[in-house]
Amino acid sequence: MKSESIAFALAGVLFGLIAGWIIGTQQAASSPSAARDQAAARQEPAQEPVRQQPILDEAKVTAYKSAAQQNPNNPEPKVQLANLYFDAERYQDAIEWYAAALKLSPKDVDVSTDLGVSYYYTNQPDKALAQFDQSLKINPNHTKTILNVGIVKAFGKQDLAGAEAAWQQVLKLSPDSPEGQAARRAIEGLRSAHPPTGSSAKPGA
Repeated sequence: MKSESIAFALAGVLFGLIAGWIIGTQQAASSPSAARDQAAARQEPAQEPVRQQPILDEAKVTAYKSAAQQNPNNPEPKVQLANLYFDAERYQDAIEWYAAALKLSPKDVDVSTDLGVSYYYTNQPDKALAQFDQSLKINPNHTKTILNVGIVKAFGKQDLAGAEAAWQQVLKLSPDSPEGQAARRAIEGLRSAHPPTGSSAKPGA
C-alpha cells in the first residue's frame, strides 16, 4: 500500500464532517463553503482554508519511469509512480499506474485498494466500490479496504446504513487497530448527528 495512512487521509478529513452532517465528496468537503458551514455549526468565525498544492517530485518520476521501462514485468516501479502521483493529488495519473501495476500483480490487495481510493478521489464512487469488491475477493478481512468501503458509502453514495455496517465489520475484525479506532470514531460521529431511536446506541453493539 502507498502508506499506512491512505485510508486515514480520507478519514481524517471526512470523519470530522459527520457531526456537522456535511455530505459530499472529498473535494466538496475541502471547499471554502464547507469550511464556512463547519465553522457556523461550531459558532466560530469562518476562515478560508490555507492549502498548498502538493509538489510532484519530477526527478523521482523520471527515475521510476526509467525503471518501469527497463523492467516492464516488475510492478514495483509502477506502484511507486502511482504513489508519487497520488501524493501530488494527480489522481488520474495515479489510476493509470496503479492499474498497470495491478495487471502485473493482480493479487496485490494493497494496490487494488489504492486504485479504489484513487477512483473515489476522481468522483467515481461506483468504480471505487467495485474495486474494493475486487480487493475483498483477494482478502475478505482487509480492514483498510472495509474502512474505505464505509467512507465511500457514506460520502460518495450517501448510504449511511451501508457505511455503518462496514465500520461495524472493521470493529469486529480488529477493534484495537488504527482502522478499528477510526471506525469507532466514524460510528460515534454518525450517531451523534443521527441518534438511533432504538436501544443499540453504542458503537460495536
